[in-house]
Amino acid sequence: MNETKKKALITGITGQDGSYLAELLIGKGYEVHGLIRRASTFNTARIDHLYTDAHDPDAKLFLHYGDLSDGSRLVTLIDQIQPDEIYHLAAQSHVRVSFDEPEYTGDTTGLGTIRILEAIRQSGIPTRFYQASSSEMFGATPPPQNEDTPFYPRSPYGVAKVYSYWIARNYREAYGMFAVNGILFNHESPRRGETFVTRKVTRAVANIQAGNQDFLYMGNLDARRDWGYAPEYVHAMWMMLQQDQPDDYVVSTGTDYSVKDFIEFSFQHAGLDWEKYVKFDERYLRPTEVDSLVGSSALAEKTFGWKAQVLPKQLAQIMVDHDIAQLNGHIIDVPKIAPWI
Repeated sequence: MNETKKKALITGITGQDGSYLAELLIGKGYEVHGLIRRASTFNTARIDHLYTDAHDPDAKLFLHYGDLSDGSRLVTLIDQIQPDEIYHLAAQSHVRVSFDEPEYTGDTTGLGTIRILEAIRQSGIPTRFYQASSSEMFGATPPPQNEDTPFYPRSPYGVAKVYSYWIARNYREAYGMFAVNGILFNHESPRRGETFVTRKVTRAVANIQAGNQDFLYMGNLDARRDWGYAPEYVHAMWMMLQQDQPDDYVVSTGTDYSVKDFIEFSFQHAGLDWEKYVKFDERYLRPTEVDSLVGSSALAEKTFGWKAQVLPKQLAQIMVDHDIAQLNGHIIDVPKIAPWI
């Protein structure tokens, strides 16, 4: 099939990963369709620079209203678009919020996946399906974690992702679908939502440096994570769907840093002593903590040559530079697509 003729459908296109993935696919000549929820306000800021009027003969991005809770709409939409590739990124993806909204998290993050898989099955189209799995599925299982590591989720979000992982594998085995799970470890960028820990830190650094904020309130500083750069990770998603056979892959940097380390990297880059500004607030603790998530991407590197380039210290610097510039009225988001891709 001519690559310039390919169509892709992205759920969660307005999020961090969805926006970078849409950029990547449009750059490769795809016609990109995105699923968005109907709301009284627009939440398309991350993709507005990609959008042109649908009447424009050169338009490459098309948005469609829909919801993961509406299976019949998904069937109609997939049959209408006939996508060659479907990237299922949409979810209630905030781990701490999943404890407050467990039923909603289960319905969207878990059952939303089977609704899409059923829509693919019912439409009968030979699309390739990417399921956004998560390192949170490993939970309490000791690191390093790879494709053979047992799951031990420690949050409603992690549990819902385990369901989605297994149902994607089940449909692959039961119906011969080209369905893959990308088990992505934490990946961040200047487009990360402002309530997620890394962006919360880098925005606080910018505000404290400018004198607009006195303190940063945090929960568990000892949790250890494997942080990578989102534009690199969406490239791995695309590579998974270009393989001859479907499989499941861990995507990670293989590095091991604590939340405290990320805070130190961020404040240090702005010339600040983090210990003067960071205070503890127990409200940010999870009922069940995940102590350490560190991945091994050996299979991805062996199979299709993917390896992370941006490591956590550089990632913190990229995000701090962005938030300081944004606060000063400058618009930067560098690099939109990583230069080594």
